[in-house]
Amino acid sequence: MSAGPQPAHEPVWFKSSYSGGNTTECVEAAFILSGVLVRDSKQPGHPHLTVSAKAWAGFLAGALPQAR
Repeated sequence: MSAGPQPAHEPVWFKSSYSGGNTTECVEAAFILSGVLVRDSKQPGHPHLTVSAKAWAGFLAGALPQAR
């Protein structure tokens, strides 16, 4: 992933490659200095989740299929 930490006042959102193709299951994330923001792309003005970098790494480790 090429996006790095961004200033908290200007997060750069990217859509998850695992989001559904029918546009009903769209998750976006943005890296910030203190961790990662996560939101529903269909409602970008609504509240988002903020998670620490450690929590995000743990989530990815558990959610992504292991390479074999």
